[in-house]
Amino acid sequence: MDTMIQKRNIAVLGSTGSIGRQTLDIISEYPQLFGAWLLVARSSADLLIQQARQYRPHMVIIADERYYDYVRDALSDTSIEVATGSAAIAQAVTAPEIDTVVTAMVGYSGLESTIAAIGAGKRIALANKETLVVAGELITRLLQDSPSVLYPVDSEHGAFYQCLVGERMQDVEKLWLTASGGPFRTLPRERLETVTAADALKHPNWSMGAKITIDSATMMNKGFEMIEARWLFGIEPRDIEIVVHPQSIIHSMVAFKDGSVKAQLGLPDMHLPIRYALGLPDGRLASDCRKMAIEDMANLTLERPDFDKFPLLGTAYRAARLGGTAPCVMNAANEIAVASFLQNKIRFTDIYNIIDKTMDKVPHVEQPGYDDYVESNAQAREYASHLVKETKN
Repeated sequence: MDTMIQKRNIAVLGSTGSIGRQTLDIISEYPQLFGAWLLVARSSADLLIQQARQYRPHMVIIADERYYDYVRDALSDTSIEVATGSAAIAQAVTAPEIDTVVTAMVGYSGLESTIAAIGAGKRIALANKETLVVAGELITRLLQDSPSVLYPVDSEHGAFYQCLVGERMQDVEKLWLTASGGPFRTLPRERLETVTAADALKHPNWSMGAKITIDSATMMNKGFEMIEARWLFGIEPRDIEIVVHPQSIIHSMVAFKDGSVKAQLGLPDMHLPIRYALGLPDGRLASDCRKMAIEDMANLTLERPDFDKFPLLGTAYRAARLGGTAPCVMNAANEIAVASFLQNKIRFTDIYNIIDKTMDKVPHVEQPGYDDYVESNAQAREYASHLVKETKN
């Protein structure tokens, strides 16, 4: 990339999470290209304060209002503006000084701010897959009427993006979405009843936040990514096939109607797709990171996922077929169930039942507007929480 381009101001939503911290690593790696203008955290006040002192953004926002006074007082000797609440985040991302918004907040919480950023015509580096899972139809429609451009940060969707450069979408036959298989890929199905949160958090390849790591263990994360790919690339769910690739070197593949297949490979390091997304549309950023060697590609394997052992894959395809608010309800129930599992309130396999029962209970809206998503999300959370209380661990 030409380092003479104008320096970009970055808003990092979820700066204290795994993706947010790695985004700040990239900003540090290229100080001539990027600067942190806005940092947002949910409740990790001490780390947010530390980041603010290191990166000197114009503003920081702590979403949880309980920590506002603490953060404000800790930064009172600086010129950094401090705010709190979801409304403040949605307002801040529209600031004219901001060029790129990295949406790395976990779960449903990323939706409102992403919509605001689209309305303001920002470049968006999307790491919050739930935004498109919950409201893919709405986001797609809003992007059509905005100069905003959305670049995927997930390694799998970044791989699809790279494989599709220079190609015509009408030539695409299928997307192969790769999955590591998570920590329980080889564990017998009957033993999933007794696995603990500590077991599920031991991902074999990736370093991620707790919620996403549990989603990987249930393979719900791959279901989310299937729905995300459906909206990002305009591909029907039936033409997106999930394939287990334990080495996490092939990040995804595109099959074309002439029989050829393109794959994007790289080491399992989220710095790579973040670096690529931030460099767009100008080009790739040179780096001193460890490059892949022949030995890293010596033993690559692919296998089909076990839909019986990981039933949430089927649940995700069901939600994608139903459309409307079904994926929103699925996501809300999953967030409640995963949080409850991490708190040892339910068993690992209870996550499946809570999601399915919530999807059956909450009314379905076929053509939702924003208010319908908000209402469905609230109803699903309430009912899933009720199911957690009824579940005997």
